[in-house]
Amino acid sequence: MASSSKPKKIYDVFLSFRGTDVRNNFLSHLNKALDHNGIYTFIDSEELNKGDQISPALMEAIKESRIAIIIFSKDYASSWWCLEELAKIMECKEQKYLTVLPIFYKVDPKEVRGGKESYGRALAQQESKFGKDSKKVKRWKKALFDAGSLSGWHLNDGVESELIQSIVKEISIHLDQKPLHVAKHPIGIASRVVKLKSMLSLESNDDVLMVGVWGQGGIGKTTIAKAIYNEIFKQFRNSCFLADVRDCKDLVTLQEKLLVEMLSLKERLVVSSVDKGINLLREKLCHKKVLLILDNVDDHCQLNALAGECKWFGSGSRIIVTTRDKHLLTYHRIDSDHVYEVEALDESGARDLLIKHAFPTHTKLEIKMDLVDKVLNHAKGLPLALEVLGASLCGRTKDEWESTIHKLSMIPNKTINDVLKISYDNLEENEREIFLDIACFFKGKDIEYTKKVLNSCDREATIGLQILIERSLIKIESRILQMHDLIQVMGRDIVKQESRNCLEKRSRLWLFEDILDVMSHDMGDCSVKAIVLEQPKLTKMHISPNAFTKMERLRLLILRNVQSSFQGPICLPAELRWLEWPGCGPYIPEFSSSTKKLKGLDMSESSIIVPKQFKVSIHHDRPFYYLLHLPEIDDVNANRFT
Repeated sequence: MASSSKPKKIYDVFLSFRGTDVRNNFLSHLNKALDHNGIYTFIDSEELNKGDQISPALMEAIKESRIAIIIFSKDYASSWWCLEELAKIMECKEQKYLTVLPIFYKVDPKEVRGGKESYGRALAQQESKFGKDSKKVKRWKKALFDAGSLSGWHLNDGVESELIQSIVKEISIHLDQKPLHVAKHPIGIASRVVKLKSMLSLESNDDVLMVGVWGQGGIGKTTIAKAIYNEIFKQFRNSCFLADVRDCKDLVTLQEKLLVEMLSLKERLVVSSVDKGINLLREKLCHKKVLLILDNVDDHCQLNALAGECKWFGSGSRIIVTTRDKHLLTYHRIDSDHVYEVEALDESGARDLLIKHAFPTHTKLEIKMDLVDKVLNHAKGLPLALEVLGASLCGRTKDEWESTIHKLSMIPNKTINDVLKISYDNLEENEREIFLDIACFFKGKDIEYTKKVLNSCDREATIGLQILIERSLIKIESRILQMHDLIQVMGRDIVKQESRNCLEKRSRLWLFEDILDVMSHDMGDCSVKAIVLEQPKLTKMHISPNAFTKMERLRLLILRNVQSSFQGPICLPAELRWLEWPGCGPYIPEFSSSTKKLKGLDMSESSIIVPKQFKVSIHHDRPFYYLLHLPEIDDVNANRFT
């Protein structure tokens, strides 16, 4: 993740070396090869100058370089100048400013990190000069040990030209790895990266680790994944951020792209089939420590084709998968301890993000804070909504803010809605129906009560609710169903889109005016499957006696604090499965003469005798009756509950 505190990079490579050992041979050939490949290097030409301190300009050059190459030669440690350079290089590495690659030029790495042979003699001379216990010498010894433990190149009796070609190729790969753009205003990202980074156990190189990043659409999964990529990609020789996996339906194309980016190939590697692609990935990456981020995965086939097993990758590799579907991670054997659930921004972060987008620094804040609060309440901490709404309100007048807020209460923002709707589009029919029922009726309701209602309407509620939880569409908190406001708005808009103008063509009704309009006049063909109306106080409604019988698809009817103003029996359809109408009035609803399928009944505060097929339960301190099997409702008075 980019930070304004990090120094600007001017040089591609800083070369640290002992001039008397390599300046006129190996170093000059390496520098020429790097320059020939367009790699901009810094070489210190002032090493032989006398003085007690390295110039500040040289220290700045180290910080302003992307890569430092240290050429450990026989007499490297005999130069306090080289040792001071080395200590600064390792300090910058620790601060994540610098990638460090050592070359062991005709010396063994063990000599460097262990202070043996020529390095032992050189350090003894430095101790004699500066004191055995001096902080400076201790700092140099630690820098030698740490740098000598790094992976690099070892030249003893090999061909120098071949080694130089290998070094140039490796440097080119590193320089091709560039940070990703994270966000215009990365509010709240840093703390999330810290949490995710702790899950990755980067200090361990023994195992391959897969981590999942899970959350609803628009919550910031991709942003966090890009930020963590920028934070750690320099620790891997091979890395790839494979964006928008969900949008590419051709798995072979994804495999080809992964191989090209991971191996920094100049030309596309042709993969003839998914199975051959799997073999290629295993063959090419099994000995490499890689960083792989698979962003927006929505199908287990994608995971199987791109990162089927940990053993495809070398020790120390890290694979991060972002998804809206937690079950994908479970299926891929990513345990819950390695799943990071991304949550909405807190109030402070949400406000900061909205203000950054809605009010550029040169714009005077003239909008009343109550309008800002209304937008924050609408977005409920969802970063996508805060960014989109903030940008759309930028530069708007007070009246335009008020108009936009009023519009949002009726019509969802298309950009936000389209992103959220992807999760709904990927559901199967059972889960779609349950999702729409919750969005229209059951948000905030008891989970067990909701299950009974859904099951009575021929939904498979247990698995359906679990899938919706895994897809980040609902949550259950203290046994109460919860859903983000914008997801609820998206669900209700889906129902409205079924027919913008003909209310009877919609599958669900929940607004008083809409229900009144449908019930108070005769209709033709009616598509309504569920009606739920819960009024805050007792309301009389004119209901046509045949209003329900024409709703042949009606399975669910809940009317609370509603009395019919029609003085006479009201006929109900045979397909009705669940009826709640406490205090419906003096007239008892009648059923049609065909087979009855009613499974749940609440007509408390009405004078009825409950048929024997029904079992009593207590819900919200009042009796409620439900069935465990399908009855023939022909008790007492033929077709009526009396």
